[in-house]
Amino acid sequence: MKIYNKLVRDRIPQICEGNNQVCKTRVLNDEEYLIELNKKLQEEMKEYLEECDLEELADLQEVVYAILDAKKCSYAEFEKIRKAKATKRGAFKKRIFLETVEDK
Repeated sequence: MKIYNKLVRDRIPQICEGNNQVCKTRVLNDEEYLIELNKKLQEEMKEYLEECDLEELADLQEVVYAILDAKKCSYAEFEKIRKAKATKRGAFKKRIFLETVEDK
């Protein structure tokens, strides 16, 4: 028996059953769900940074979407927040690397 104790994608129990495995699951409450989503965000970020694979980046985005849903924030509202920040502080398109800053 392997112990996972982590948030998984919705179809994982079906996949386990299809592989002739038995898994024990439970449904998280709202508070637990947000905690586990944040852990999953860190997990997916680590995997992306290790592999720099677009599939890992897609996993990361899936978790972001789940967090937005859990926080009852629409994708449109999130995009509005992103655009406002990009307008105010810029994006990352110019590839600017800040080396130092000193007071005049």
